[in-house]
Order: sequence, then C-alpha cells, then structure tokens
Amino acid sequence: MNYKLNISSRKEALIKLLDVIIKHENEIIQALYDDFKKPPFESIATETNYVISELKDTIKNIGKWSKNKRVFPSILNFPSTDYIVKEPYGKVLIIAPWNYPFQLAICPLIAAVAAGNQVVLKPSELTPRTSAILFKIAEKAFQHQHVKVIEGGVETAQKLLAQRWDYIFFTGSVAVGKIVAKAAAEHLTPVTLELGGKNPCIIDETANLKLAAKRIVWGKFLNAGQTCIAPDYILIQEDMKSHFVEFLKKEITKAYGKNPKESPDFARIVNEKNCIRLMGLIEPEKVIFGGETDIEDCYISPTLIEENSLESLLMEEEIFGPILPIITYKDEKEITQTISRYEKPLALYVFTDDRKFARKIVTNFSFGGGCINDTVIHFANKRLPFGGVGHSGIGAYHGKLSFDTFSHQKGIVKKANWLDLELRYAPYEKKIDTLKKILNWL
Repeated sequence: MNYKLNISSRKEALIKLLDVIIKHENEIIQALYDDFKKPPFESIATETNYVISELKDTIKNIGKWSKNKRVFPSILNFPSTDYIVKEPYGKVLIIAPWNYPFQLAICPLIAAVAAGNQVVLKPSELTPRTSAILFKIAEKAFQHQHVKVIEGGVETAQKLLAQRWDYIFFTGSVAVGKIVAKAAAEHLTPVTLELGGKNPCIIDETANLKLAAKRIVWGKFLNAGQTCIAPDYILIQEDMKSHFVEFLKKEITKAYGKNPKESPDFARIVNEKNCIRLMGLIEPEKVIFGGETDIEDCYISPTLIEENSLESLLMEEEIFGPILPIITYKDEKEITQTISRYEKPLALYVFTDDRKFARKIVTNFSFGGGCINDTVIHFANKRLPFGGVGHSGIGAYHGKLSFDTFSHQKGIVKKANWLDLELRYAPYEKKIDTLKKILNWL
C-alpha cells in the first residue's frame, strides 16, 4: 500500500489506532504503574487522554492539513499559480524517552503517520512494560511495512541510527541528542531534537506566594520531577524566601501527606541507576524539607534544598527528579547572571504581578516556552509550538505543527502559457534599466 499518496489510508490507520488505544487504555495505565508507579490520574491526564485528544484532533483535521496551500505568486513569474505541496519525508525513525513513555512515543507517531511516512518507533528500554504495550498496539493497528515498533537497549538504538533515514525524531537528554545529531549528519538527515535543560522559575516580590507554591509543587513533583519542562530551580527575591519556603512545605504535605512514600499520587524514580544519581546530588546539610530516600523502592521524597552555591553538583546540570534547589537574588542583575550561566533552557517560568517585569523576562531570555504565573501548562495547548532552542532542542511540534514537522514543504510554480515576457531571456542588451525599475518597484 502506498501510504505516501493515499490520505484516506492514513486516516483509516489513525482511526484504527484510536480504537486500539481506547480498548487497551487500562493496560497502558497498568504498564505505566508497573514501570515506575505512575499514579493512574497522571497516566490518564498526561499520557492516555492526551494521546486520545491528539489522535481525534489529527483525524478531524488531516484532510485540511494535507491540502496544497496556495500562495501569492511573484510578479517576476507572471502569469503563474504558486502553491505548496506537503510531501512526506519517507522513512522516519522515532526514538522515545522513558519519562512519559507512552505519550512521547505515540504523539510523534500520530503526526508521522498523518503526514504519510513509514515509521520505525524505538521505545525506551527503561520502561519495559510500556514498551511491550506499544509493540502490541502497533501490531494491532498497523501493517508491518507501515509502522514497526522495535524494542531493545542502547545497542539497538545504535544499530538503528547507523542506518539511513529520511527523518529522525528524538526525545531525551542533551548528551544523547548530540549522538543522534552526529549520526544524522552522516547522511544529512533532518532531525527534531526534544531535549531539556535547567529551567529557571523566577519569583519576585509582587508574586502571590501561596498560589505560586501550589502551582510550583504540582509542576515540579508531577511524575516525581521526571519532566523535561519541570522547574529545575527557584530564583526568589531574598526578602521573600522564608515565607515562600513555608508555603512550599504546606503544599507538599497537602498534596502527598506527611509521608509521601505512602501516597498513591507520587511516582517513583524510573530505576536504581537514576535513583543513585539523584541521591548523590543531595547534600544533607542543605536539606530544608524532605530528603528521604529508599533505593530498593527507587524512592526519593519531594525535597527542598537551600542552595547557596552555583558550583554545587546540584546546579551543574538538569536535575530530572523531585529535588528543588532554592536560590535567592537581590536584583535583576543577579537573575541575569544566574540564568546566563547555563545553556538556553527548554522552559522558563516567572511568578509576578508586575506586567513590565514579566514582559522583560520573557523578552530578555531565550528559552523554548514557558508560563507567567504557572508551570508546565503551556504543553497542553496544541496551538502553541513545543520545542527547545540551542542545547534544549531543535524544531518544535504539537497540533498542526506536528503534521508540518513530518512533512516536506515543496514549493511549486505552475506557469501559464498564454503570455511569455521576453525580459528574462538573452540577449540582455538594453534590458538592465528595465530590470532595475521592476526590482525597485517590487
């Protein structure tokens, strides 16, 4: 079957995928829990329901998105009809991460299929039960020559990257993103890299501290902090710190109880290796709340750190766990000095009632996307592009932009034959002045 040209076959495949996912939703939720005790509410909100919504939107709009787009022709080509053809790249490789192992595998897959590509999906080996259900879903929803899920570890990923692809879509760490980019460069393969970074969360003296604490606790400790757009560190005006810390403590206790380990709403670290890494970042003398760990359960409690040094291990790279360092600043100059130490982040958050300050922060710093007076929620709007800049990523997707990401935009000029102006043809003698006049007029 030629998926490249047949829009109806793409739509049928997506409808079948939707049906399969809905029928297996409980299995998906259970797989996520088995992999790292992801709470069912979070699995529905950030994984299955998000994917189902994305699928329905794509099915509804695929006909409109795939149509040729007319553009205004250049007078230099008069008379002509100019338009853009959206063409699939061809064979696409999608490498998915472990932190949102269902959503971040299926959403790019939906877009790649909608755009007419053949797809190989490599799920994360760190979430084996979710990987297995992804394989099962693909087997039921697609023909093998259309979509194939290949399970395996690092060696499998290396073998896949060694092959030639027409497009590669990768979500994961900056370090692995560089490996993917290097492999893609061997064949000049275009890529989308969805990476991460140290996402700052700025709080000034005008902020509603109680509400800010509530929203930050949710955004930071969702998925046990294993979210690429989670706040990585707090930058708070020094006079507000003590009050804010108390609000944070209350909100953590309100959300997860006095012992978050017993809470059904708090996930675990994905594996022992990552748990050990995170434990190594906690300096006991800096802990102002939490700090409890259990390596056998891959558990690290929601932890607040009073951080006075930007040279600490905690501040070297993205944390990607339930540890939140709190740093103070005196003035805007110190905000700039701190944020500028790091590569451009995937997200930035600012809590303030000062519109001028908010506008200045959004304008002066380069970052993938973010929120004013909230965290993480920009991800939920399919009309906003989601992606990084610099070290936090290349390219963006979500909604229609996802379809466009997996489509080559091919420009076409259809020239009419009823008139053929002589200006462009040699000999050029005595035509230069006329050409200049036309160009200046344009």
